[in-house]
This record gives sequence, structure tokens and C-alpha cells, in this order.
Amino acid sequence: MTHSLFEVLASNGNFNWYAWVILPLIIFVARIFDVTLGTLRIIFVARGKRNLAPVLGFFEVLIWIVVISQLVQNLEAFTAYIGYAAGFAAGNYVGMWLEDKMALGTYMMRMITSEDVTELVCRLRDGGYGVTRVEGEGSKGKVNLIYTVVKRRNMEQVLAIIHAIKPNAFVSMEEIRSTEKGVFPTGMVAQSRGFLWRKSK
Repeated sequence: MTHSLFEVLASNGNFNWYAWVILPLIIFVARIFDVTLGTLRIIFVARGKRNLAPVLGFFEVLIWIVVISQLVQNLEAFTAYIGYAAGFAAGNYVGMWLEDKMALGTYMMRMITSEDVTELVCRLRDGGYGVTRVEGEGSKGKVNLIYTVVKRRNMEQVLAIIHAIKPNAFVSMEEIRSTEKGVFPTGMVAQSRGFLWRKSK
């Protein structure tokens, strides 16, 4: 028979600290690790990192099985359910925060302006970025289109250069799954067909 927390506290000092306090904390922490690994695994799968995703999946399921087994053995402690749900919510947040700090991914950046882009192109190339310049026709006349592929960790640096030189330029970005034989700053790790390689000097 299940008991309320009030009944347990009133039961002549027979309070089960493990079931009501320690276990929920363990479940909470374990769920954070479990869901964090799951969040990163999904991100890695979407980005073609085939070697890391299975490893994360193994530990994710292992932790989940251990947590569920402990939860089933202590069904009378509703605090364990709270720890389970809270750990799931916190794990999603931690996973997204960690992925943001890792700054994974490669992006295609496009810039469109009707102004001269010679200085901007030189600045980006001096920074080690590959730049493609194309002339086009916009709704109000001729425009210059600038294309460059950058790692996510370098996006802020590239945007800062663009904003400093051409603050009114139109800029768009989209994530790309892989790159091959591109120009990146020296030593940068690039992804090619789902595998990692280091640009030679």
C-alpha cells in the first residue's frame, strides 16, 4: 500500500531517507546525464557524426535502464517521479546549452549589397576564410553577392567583420551537413562526408 509523505514523516522515525530523498536525487542527476546524451546524440545524427552517435546511444540507454529499475523498486516514493521528470527537463536544457558551447556545425553565409565589396572580401580572405564573389541583379539594380562557408564557432567573428564594413548588407545563413576541400582558417577542423579531417598547413 502506498503512503503519503505526511504519513511517512509521522511514522515514529521510520523515515526511509533513501527512497524519499537520496534516490530521487540520484534519479534526477542520472536523468540529466541520460537526456543530455540523448540530445547530443540526436544532434550528432542530424549532422552526420556516425562514430559518436552510437557511443552516446549506448551510455544513454544504460543509464536509462538503471534509473528505471530503481524507480520500479520504489514505487511508493512519489518524490522519485518528481526527480525523474525534473531530471528530464533539466537534461534537455543542459544538452542544448552544451551543444551551444561546443558550437558544432558548418554554415553557409550569404551577403547581398549594392555597394562595393572589395574591402570586405579582402578582410575575410585575410582572416583565412574562403570567399566567392558573384555579381547579380536585384529588384533595384546590380548587386554583389558574397558566399563564405564558416564553422559555427567563427560565425560571430565573420558577422562582426560584415557589420563593421557593410552594416546595411543583407545577410542570410543556413546550416550545411558537410564540406569538402573548402578554405578554412589554418588548423580548423572541417567535416567531410560525415568524417573529420584537419586542414593541412
